[in-house]
Amino acid sequence: MADEKTITVSYPEADIAVLTLDTPGKGANILSKSVLDELAQHLSELEGRGDLAGLVIISAKPGIFIAGADLREFAASLNIPASETFQMCQRGQKLFARLSSVPFVTVAAIDGICVGGGAELSVWCDRRIMSDNPKSEFGFPEVKLGLFPGWGGTARTPRIIGIANAVEMVTGGESIDAATAYSLGLISDIAPVEELLQASIRLIRAEQHSQEFQRDRQRWRGPVNISDTELGFLGATASAVIQQQTKGQYPAPLAALEVMLGAAGADIDAACKSEAEGMSHLFGSPINAALLNVFFLTDRNKKDKGVDDQVTAAETRSVAVIGAGIMGAGIVAANAKREIPVALSDSSPDALARGYANVLKEVSYNKATKSADVHKAIHYATAINATRSDAEIAGCDLVIEAVVENADVKRQIYARIEPQMRDTAILASNTSTIPITGLAAKLQRPERFCGIHFFNPVRRMKLVEVIRGERTSDETIATAVAYAKRIGKSPIVVNDGPGFLVNRLLLPYMNESLELLAEGAAIDEIEKAAKRFGMPMGPITLYDVVGLDTAFYAGRTMWEAFPDRIAASPILPALVKAGRLGQKSGLGFFSYQNKKQQGVPDPELRKFVEPYLKGVPRSFSADELTSRLFLPMLLEATRVIQDKIVRNVRDIDLGLIFGLGFPPFKGGLLFWADTLGADKILEMLKPFESLQRMRPTPLLEQLARERRRFYDL
Repeated sequence: MADEKTITVSYPEADIAVLTLDTPGKGANILSKSVLDELAQHLSELEGRGDLAGLVIISAKPGIFIAGADLREFAASLNIPASETFQMCQRGQKLFARLSSVPFVTVAAIDGICVGGGAELSVWCDRRIMSDNPKSEFGFPEVKLGLFPGWGGTARTPRIIGIANAVEMVTGGESIDAATAYSLGLISDIAPVEELLQASIRLIRAEQHSQEFQRDRQRWRGPVNISDTELGFLGATASAVIQQQTKGQYPAPLAALEVMLGAAGADIDAACKSEAEGMSHLFGSPINAALLNVFFLTDRNKKDKGVDDQVTAAETRSVAVIGAGIMGAGIVAANAKREIPVALSDSSPDALARGYANVLKEVSYNKATKSADVHKAIHYATAINATRSDAEIAGCDLVIEAVVENADVKRQIYARIEPQMRDTAILASNTSTIPITGLAAKLQRPERFCGIHFFNPVRRMKLVEVIRGERTSDETIATAVAYAKRIGKSPIVVNDGPGFLVNRLLLPYMNESLELLAEGAAIDEIEKAAKRFGMPMGPITLYDVVGLDTAFYAGRTMWEAFPDRIAASPILPALVKAGRLGQKSGLGFFSYQNKKQQGVPDPELRKFVEPYLKGVPRSFSADELTSRLFLPMLLEATRVIQDKIVRNVRDIDLGLIFGLGFPPFKGGLLFWADTLGADKILEMLKPFESLQRMRPTPLLEQLARERRRFYDL
């Protein structure tokens, strides 16, 4: 209801007030404008009392303190002038600053997630306590949205934990756990969840006696305690680290660093003013808008069940993976880490042994020590069953086939396993290119069959394509989507077709790099153009990473499906025939035969490229290279939309960001295209109209005529 409140006030003791946040009908507390108004009203009422010793701010939602500001309100305000952004920041700063000036002790009692605006509210309190909940975390993730904290986070945090620690938290955007927060002096105590309120009250009583909070209030209003020499050294080292990490593509971390360094010698009011001025330059910028879009894409995906009708997903209690290679072992490890009983099988005993060893190596890895942890290995090993028994495989709720990309081999496995499976079980393929409908042709229960395509390496790649065959049921899709989310992945549902979604859009991009090579473009120019656009690596390097043989067979599948627009380059088969398969063979487009096994130019490559050069080599401008690489990908995306491969155009953007590394700061392929406009894209395509594959599609021309965006579809 519109009149329902988020904040309630209570008095567990006569002189102790508790403000409890519990946003009605939501899974998390969000600091919307109305919630901030509520907070202001409550503070005014409490300030008027002369008998309070302390105030505790706590959440009624288990595992969630405050998940930040209302980003939808932010998105609706992106076009406001800089002066309004400045005022918006100052309003938030002044509201939160009241927590450090009221005539009683203020304590933030944090259980679970405390990030963004929630973290800023907390640092304005006199003290903070976190629960021992493993999910408790504290952080400033604003740089991931192209911003930095704007309600006093950059001003207050350095004065509490020191500027070096604050710089790391704010510019890195990563959360810290309770133990780290305690070691930094950010929180005063860690308490059991059920004792969080009582621990807060005890802290208030202690502060009431010691008055230490009053001394801290005075100290934290002044400059940061750091010498000019230390400040200069911090600025130089932090700037170098940020430049290395962001490659100059993300301005917010450097802007945050400049604000914090510049305000270190000022008082808190001047630091807040500097923060608000800095935010006025970032808020509403193209990168801010793009990164907000990525947030909304991710949020939408979390809520998407994969089907439009009301269908209940079945619980996946056990999983089997057939094929103990790199992909199979990766899938098993992902299940074991979530403590889902999982069986691993392979026709080769040696391959099964290697696969099982690889799984144990992955699940036992300890990030802290950067080595294997025997205790983790023993813990997770109980969930893993390495077996060659078909009965043990077929008895699972979900069986994922992850063998070689050969339809006949896959069908032989299905013919053997499916008759032994329960009617309610799901059979799935991890195929990356082979159409699901064809694989299901001879199955007894095609409605219980789908594609569940993981990306390599499984441990790092969040995307999973759930592929619907012509006869796949809604329940099967919903169950596959729920399962993928359970193991920490972001699944998108795609309809059947060659290459599905990501590979279908990847191939035109990679293929175009070979065409440019044949036209005389230098490899380093092609690579630089892709990385300048924001890709994590160039397309030529990607060939070597994927494996030239793998890319060749995937490309042949696409060429057979779309011969009118896929140029079959002779360079790739020539390299494959010579045994140059990329990183795995030590030679591909680059040579990896050195101590560091890093790709370096190989003079021998010339003899594989020169026979296929088209005409006289020429120079290419940076803009031409960018257009040649990315417009074919965009054109293929318009065909994907026309072919109804995805349920929503936004799935294309999420799929390419999570599955291909498309630069998040561009918001996604179609979001980027919308920032240009269909008219501009048609203009960019004109110089290449002699190339069949780069001719405008009907959908693109329609959008230009109607002056509509892809996101309007």
